[in-house]
Amino acid sequence: MTGAGAGRNWDAIAAVIAALIGLLALCVSAYTASIQRQQAKAQVWTHLMFANSDTEQALLVVNKGVGPARVGSFRVYVDGKAQHSWDGVMQALGTNAPPDMEQSTIAGSVIAANEKLDYLKFPGKDAWLAFHKLRSHIKLRACYCSVLDECHVYDERAARRDSADMAASTCDVSESEEFSQ
Repeated sequence: MTGAGAGRNWDAIAAVIAALIGLLALCVSAYTASIQRQQAKAQVWTHLMFANSDTEQALLVVNKGVGPARVGSFRVYVDGKAQHSWDGVMQALGTNAPPDMEQSTIAGSVIAANEKLDYLKFPGKDAWLAFHKLRSHIKLRACYCSVLDECHVYDERAARRDSADMAASTCDVSESEEFSQ
């Protein structure tokens, strides 16, 4: 009887060891999946930069990330009030848009890695300089996402420059504030 009881103890020990090995394999698998997710996020990371270009006489956006950026929301404010078009922006600034001013749509656009998009371009230096003097009245807000739906909100209304670009869970769209051009 002693021999049969000892055999059952070895079976129990073997079952515990097998369970521990299975748990260890599960932990390694979860860790590997986490690392792969981080690598995938790094491969499609997006970062939009909004800038003024004096040489091109334009407002532009550049994707400095390594993956495409889907722009889900774009808003333009003049002195805190949402505008819906560049004509509205110009009127709010107390000026008229030059007749051959070039405009591009940003909301709904996909901006590839290292791509530059001029979304407002002035035909002449004088028109650009007149607009540029009023640029401090204009604040932009854009929400954009990577192909993995990692979203960011760039908002020039932020109190500090380092908090102007923040992570977001999604891009909220406010019909009353969206810029439609």
